[in-house]
Amino acid sequence: MFKAGDVVVLKSGGGAMTVVAVKGKEATVVWMGEEGDLFRETLPFVALLPAEFEEEDEDEDEDDELEEGDEDETDGPAEAEEGEPD
Repeated sequence: MFKAGDVVVLKSGGGAMTVVAVKGKEATVVWMGEEGDLFRETLPFVALLPAEFEEEDEDEDEDDELEEGDEDETDGPAEAEEGEPD
């Protein structure tokens, strides 16, 4: 069901973990803790689900790039209007 390199989560919730080994119906997984510590545990397949990632929409990426470019053009100093001579 799972293989080394798969990203999984616990059915009960929690962060993503990477499968590093599979033996029978168990997967050895690793994950990074909040303090940067690396953890390793062997868990049964029945406790795991494949992690789901939202795919970024390519159109949104292009829109973001255009918006960033537009901001650069308007960040410059505003042109002063010349008053009419008396």
